[in-house]
Amino acid sequence: MNVSIVGSGYVGTTVAACLADLGHEVVTVDIDESVVDAINAGDPAIHEPGLDDLVARHAGDRLRATTDYGVVPETDLTMLALPTPSREDGSIDLTAMEAGARSVGAALASADRSNSPDPHLVVTKSTVIPTTTREVLGPAIAEAGLTQGEDFLVASNPEFQREGSAVADFLNPDKLVFGTDDDRALARLHDLYTPLREAAETEIPVVETGIEEAEMIKYANNAFLASKVSLINDIGNVCKEFGVDAYEVADAIGLDDRIGERFLRSGVGWGGSCFPKDTKAIVAASRDGGYDPRMLQAAIDLNDAQPERLLSLLDRHVDVSGKRVAVLGLAFKPGTDDVRESRAIPVIEGLQSRGAEVVAYDPVATENMRAHFPDIEYTDSASEALDGAHAAIVVTDWDEFAVLDEAFDAMATPVVVDGRRIIERRAGITYEGLTW
Repeated sequence: MNVSIVGSGYVGTTVAACLADLGHEVVTVDIDESVVDAINAGDPAIHEPGLDDLVARHAGDRLRATTDYGVVPETDLTMLALPTPSREDGSIDLTAMEAGARSVGAALASADRSNSPDPHLVVTKSTVIPTTTREVLGPAIAEAGLTQGEDFLVASNPEFQREGSAVADFLNPDKLVFGTDDDRALARLHDLYTPLREAAETEIPVVETGIEEAEMIKYANNAFLASKVSLINDIGNVCKEFGVDAYEVADAIGLDDRIGERFLRSGVGWGGSCFPKDTKAIVAASRDGGYDPRMLQAAIDLNDAQPERLLSLLDRHVDVSGKRVAVLGLAFKPGTDDVRESRAIPVIEGLQSRGAEVVAYDPVATENMRAHFPDIEYTDSASEALDGAHAAIVVTDWDEFAVLDEAFDAMATPVVVDGRRIIERRAGITYEGLTW
């Protein structure tokens, strides 16, 4: 198939590269010429395991990028994969999505589609509140004088890709969700994913549902996982008060198939582009409708409190005012350079409010964090960050942090507060685990 994808961020670029790898002809549309040039040169411009190889392999062949929406009518379907950032009240900002939808509509309206009598399919890939596709994006496309059902169709096909494993998640999905009330749109979505399903070693479940249900499934998925992490963090905080190792507790309860072992690693909390934004958005939307989702709000509140709890453990051992403190890990999780809602941000802010001299290290996320904190010191290695430090705080569980034994010997006072259980407790360091 010929596919156009509007937006070349984490989702758009990964989906484009993976669809090209499945044999589709894919063109991405983005207003940022530097992003377009990078993709055409075979560089995805974002850090995501496996993505570099796919983009380099298919760029100039089955994958290309452009700033011109005029390519849209030449394709069989268009995916909208644009940002939906949070507003101050937690609701999502649809400015980019609406602008993209209008541009798609204008491109379709200005093209001669006499040789393509079937309506063009526009698929919402970004995470949006239920009713957005039907009541906001559909009308935005139609503003160019088009008729939904005759000139274009809409559908929702949410993504379930984790940063740090997005390529693997796309190629080995737990499920595919097709949200539409039009059989023509449904058939086209099935065609799009046929190569993926044929290549899979096991059958991939396909959920055929309505547009609003598909939109809600993505929110429910993320809200449930975010709440599970907050719950195990809360349990972990209780364990810490009793001197109990929360990880041993989690190993045991994870054997119960009603609970499962995944997402039971307690620590400093979740961040990134999905969990914070999506939980806040569904809470805000629910309140607008007159319902207060107290459990979801509690999950957010618990997550927001974990960085300060981490810092309070540091306070037990060191008065950091005027002292060098190393922050190990800046990305919100290992495997990505994304620092959006990273727990390192409130940790660094908390250290600064205490008067600490912050030195930070991350293998890939330094430049992204520099935009938030341009004046702190950044190093090229964890060992360099630890040298002369009076304390270290571990925020991201990069594998390299597990083998830093000798580096701790160079600290002025070897106090280590671990928010991710990546450092081994050993003689010669004062060690505190957040929930163990």
